[in-house]
Amino acid sequence: MDKHDSIDHCTELLRQEAIRAGLLDAADPPAADGVISAAATRAIETLIDRAVQVPAPSEEACRRHHAAHAARYSRGERVQLRHVLFAVTPGVDVAALRRRAEACLLELRCHDGQPGEAFAAAARELSNCPSGAQGGELGWLVADDCAPEFAREVFGHAEVGVLPRLVHSRFGLHVVEVLQREPGEALPFEAVRGAVEAALRQQAFATALHQYLQVLGGAETPLVQ
Repeated sequence: MDKHDSIDHCTELLRQEAIRAGLLDAADPPAADGVISAAATRAIETLIDRAVQVPAPSEEACRRHHAAHAARYSRGERVQLRHVLFAVTPGVDVAALRRRAEACLLELRCHDGQPGEAFAAAARELSNCPSGAQGGELGWLVADDCAPEFAREVFGHAEVGVLPRLVHSRFGLHVVEVLQREPGEALPFEAVRGAVEAALRQQAFATALHQYLQVLGGAETPLVQ
């Protein structure tokens, strides 16, 4: 099962559990091309809110996390990027789009660190971003220039070159090359306490949701009343 199929499987587990929990009409249709109904989306959100409880992280855990990820909590970091965007638009075959994006990533990883214009050529040919006409060049960016989910994948890391993974954002799937990095100024714990706590809550939520899905995958009776 590839990653896309796994996501569809998890969504269907949650949709079925929402029906068993009485949160969704039994006549609600299964996902079509990876898209579920609006009612199913609302029911799944309610189900997760009920079933997945995440405790507040301790002060000690927050301080350890901050110390281990100081670069992530800095001010003024700049990154020079270029990208190839595979946009997710209404009606697009997401599985086929992902396969094209992964093939592009593999091809560009093979050229990474070598002279030539493979990345620029791919951006001009494949990218759904206007930057494709300039070879995918985005110039120098700070985190606030980007969608938060994109910034989390790019900033606060040491990687330079073509990133070894697709970067997901609300716009679609990105093949990203980091051309240069300029480190920022590390901020003290007290200045970023809220951001650290939010990051740990998100990690704990992802772990708890994964465990809940594992339970649902083996469940034969409703788990939520």
